[in-house]
Amino acid sequence: MSARALAALEAEVVECRRCPRLVAWREQVARERRAAFAHEEYWGRPVPGFGDPAARVLIYGLAPAAHGGNRTGRVFTGDRSGDWLFAALHRAGFANQPTSARRDDGLELHGAWIAAAVRCAPPANRPTPAERDACLPWSVRELELLPGLRLILCLGAFAWDAALRLRAAAGAPAPRPKPRFGHGVLFDDGSGLPLLGCFHPSQQNTFTGRLTAEMLDAVLGRARELAA
Repeated sequence: MSARALAALEAEVVECRRCPRLVAWREQVARERRAAFAHEEYWGRPVPGFGDPAARVLIYGLAPAAHGGNRTGRVFTGDRSGDWLFAALHRAGFANQPTSARRDDGLELHGAWIAAAVRCAPPANRPTPAERDACLPWSVRELELLPGLRLILCLGAFAWDAALRLRAAAGAPAPRPKPRFGHGVLFDDGSGLPLLGCFHPSQQNTFTGRLTAEMLDAVLGRARELAA
């Protein structure tokens, strides 16, 4: 039942046109395309979450990349951030393969669900607060359909803040003071899903050494332990 309900939710998500700026941008990118992908048909729509309906860990990102998820139709798929993330998920036992190239490449997640706080690629990778809030109901409904979740792994400060809003929308009281994001930081007040922070696997972080493969592996290992 859960898998069918999640598929029905996906069908709704991909038709969403709530945010005019995001609709215009995602469709412009899909028309103009990057030279390296000029021969490909871009997705150019909202990118739904995906993974294991029995997931215990929700991996929460910022938004699809313009030439990654917005091209392939799957979050963290077809870009450098995804290359890092899925290689680590495979090492941690959350994925059956270390790569994610396209929607039909055979990738399966085990015990994890991946979604973005904002489902459309935003200009300059910067959603507005209104766009973030317009997407929140999709995450709330996803949460309802993933009853096995025990932890939200937040990839970056934007996802951390969005996850705090998600907890509140799901009925948890707003924490005071607001917990600050940090790599490896755990927030668990017992009133909602715990949050675990992780630096985003963006090139800005991985190329500079701010996030190493060992750091990502350690956080994923801790996520697995906390959700067990």
